[in-house]
Amino acid sequence: MKKLVDADLTLMPIRFRDKSQWDAVRAINRDWLSPWEATRPNVDSNAPLPSYYGMVVQLNREMKALRSISLGIWIKENQSLVLIGQITLGGIIFGAMRGAHIGYWIDQRYSNRGYTTRAVKLLTKFGFEQLRLHRIEINLRPENEASKKVALKAGYLLEGARNNYLHIAGDWRDHITFVKENPVIK
Repeated sequence: MKKLVDADLTLMPIRFRDKSQWDAVRAINRDWLSPWEATRPNVDSNAPLPSYYGMVVQLNREMKALRSISLGIWIKENQSLVLIGQITLGGIIFGAMRGAHIGYWIDQRYSNRGYTTRAVKLLTKFGFEQLRLHRIEINLRPENEASKKVALKAGYLLEGARNNYLHIAGDWRDHITFVKENPVIK
């Protein structure tokens, strides 16, 4: 996959040469993102996290195998692309299920401007039209009001709750699930 574009918004793979932008945006947003970020349970907490370069290699490997598609969210500012977040279509399953889930994060300086919703819509369209998925989920913490708004504005419907669903901020956290189904796939 090269990139997905919607006016000034571009979704494309994060590359080795993006390290300085990645490091800067992650450092500025450490406190903003930490309540929502996945963490490792005690079972594998001693396993080292990959370096930036190791992460890019892993993301490319997963994309090539069509298990997960992780893309930077970029916007055009002054003729340059600026990294403002990341979005992933992960857990891709074909066969009888034909489903996946979307996760994302956004730079706080660019939040509440519609970029995340646009990115979700763009990646959902790709999942439905190019991968011909039947169902895509967004799982989020119930107290994350901003993510609820993104899911709803992107046309996802609340399906229900998942108790102790994902390890976030050091513990197993409840999530709520929003779903969108592809009306074309029967």
